[in-house]
Amino acid sequence: MSRIQLERQISAARQAELGLARWPIWEKGIATFPWTYDASETCYLLEGEVVVTPQGGEPVTISAGDLATFPAGMRCTWQITAPLRKHYQFA
Repeated sequence: MSRIQLERQISAARQAELGLARWPIWEKGIATFPWTYDASETCYLLEGEVVVTPQGGEPVTISAGDLATFPAGMRCTWQITAPLRKHYQFA
């Protein structure tokens, strides 16, 4: 099973290297919903916190300052515990 790749509290240099400032922004309030990734997605949380639980896997908490990559085909549940604002990019 493919896993969520997580880099905690990435540096400003890493943010610049990725070009995060050019990525679109997505926002959502507190909510719980199922999600399936049709393509690989990398996201950087600007604000908030979410617990992502892959189908058949362990929950992963992602917080502001973290960079996460979700593999194509992953089925999971998103539980947003603090209003979310993130940069994102599909591969």
